[in-house]
Amino acid sequence: MFVIGTAICALSTLICWVMTALSPGPADSSIVSVAAIELFLIVYGIYAGIRQAFGGVGIVGEAWEFWGYVLTAVLLPVGVLIWAVLDRTRWSNLVMSFVGLVVFVMIYRLEEIWFGSAL
Repeated sequence: MFVIGTAICALSTLICWVMTALSPGPADSSIVSVAAIELFLIVYGIYAGIRQAFGGVGIVGEAWEFWGYVLTAVLLPVGVLIWAVLDRTRWSNLVMSFVGLVVFVMIYRLEEIWFGSAL
């Protein structure tokens, strides 16, 4: 899941950077790329819940910390998308690009908490 999340975050960040240069307002492609991150995070949360509920690999770190990261990561794209729709400037694309960077760091940390190391 980490590799898939990394690829989605990197692609979304790249799309948002390109659209910052090309688009005068929030670009549909930027919005869709951030929505793809949100979809990944929802799937990640469901996967983690099922895996933990049915006796998969337990969390090495604290469970409250893990689920706090998941909840924060899921809420971040939603908040940024709302902000981007309200702020109809070129810079909303740039702000959306930071979602990919921040979520990458968060899923790296989630893997550390879950397995003890990210790789």
